[in-house]
Amino acid sequence: MKRWEIPGPGSAPGRREFLRVASLGAAAVLLRPDRVLGQASFRDGTAGPGGAQAEEIHLVMLHTNDTHSRIDPFPMDGGPYQGLGGVARRATLVERVREAHPNVLLLDSGDIFQGTPYFNFFRGEIEFRAMSAMRYDASTLGNHDFDNGVSGLVEMLPHASFPFVSANYEVEHPELSARVEPWIVREVGGLNVGIFGLGIAFEGLVMPQHHQGIRHTDPFDAARRAVAELRARGCSLVVCLSHLGYRSEGERPSDTLLAQRVEGIDLILGGHSHTFLDQPDVHERGDGRRTLVNQVGFGGIRLGRIDVTMAPVPAPPRAGGSTLRPQRWSGGSYEVDASLD
Repeated sequence: MKRWEIPGPGSAPGRREFLRVASLGAAAVLLRPDRVLGQASFRDGTAGPGGAQAEEIHLVMLHTNDTHSRIDPFPMDGGPYQGLGGVARRATLVERVREAHPNVLLLDSGDIFQGTPYFNFFRGEIEFRAMSAMRYDASTLGNHDFDNGVSGLVEMLPHASFPFVSANYEVEHPELSARVEPWIVREVGGLNVGIFGLGIAFEGLVMPQHHQGIRHTDPFDAARRAVAELRARGCSLVVCLSHLGYRSEGERPSDTLLAQRVEGIDLILGGHSHTFLDQPDVHERGDGRRTLVNQVGFGGIRLGRIDVTMAPVPAPPRAGGSTLRPQRWSGGSYEVDASLD
């Protein structure tokens, strides 16, 4: 995999970040925080190569999944991921992107808990505090986030400053239901971005006593309802935070089946299967629109990034004027390594 050098603000010449990036529908090109990728400018909507128009709006989606309580980098033990990851490095990288781009969302696709002694001793407090310090905009719930039961998750919620979304978990537990919404709307760059979540079935993954007060429902039906509601509320971009897994055998719900069966989702940011995608999958729809699927492994080894160029398209005649829709995409992932120390 070819890598591109990205100097950070104030960095010495020898310090580097790396981005694996593919321009969808165009050749991959060098990305710098204040330069261009493909045909679109990422700083302020001014014209880039190919004549991008000032009325275009550029959004940056940063995302993680299955971080599994990895606060520190992986140990230098000869393993395949030695020295990679670490929340301090991720925080540095997120801030560098925010310094360069005004319209950034930071999202997570679940399984925040379980995997290191930090969770065993602190029960999720450290993970939520770290994500809150990085100013995550939303997360969905993974199966391991119930490893201490619903009561254990609720106990940690005061340390999380960000909302949780899950459209197919019917939450009857009163303290948890106050913090879990089917979907949220965030205004970014003057646009409404709709974000909803989907969770995996509990059977075989979560003991019944650990998900009392939460009922799993069909994710495809829940997704259709969420998309309809978010579009009705004027969302120009609809994002799904999925903890279904990338692919599956047969009819078991997965991100790939979701992209194929549910119309109106622009971006599916996945989790659960720990899949490393070097670039997003692109699912073309019959109406000419696309659904992108991306996932960045596990353990905070990578930070995913999807850039979206929103551009005007004609609105229906009765509405008049125009509306903004995704016109160009670029995507990939940063490797979180020692160059960020």
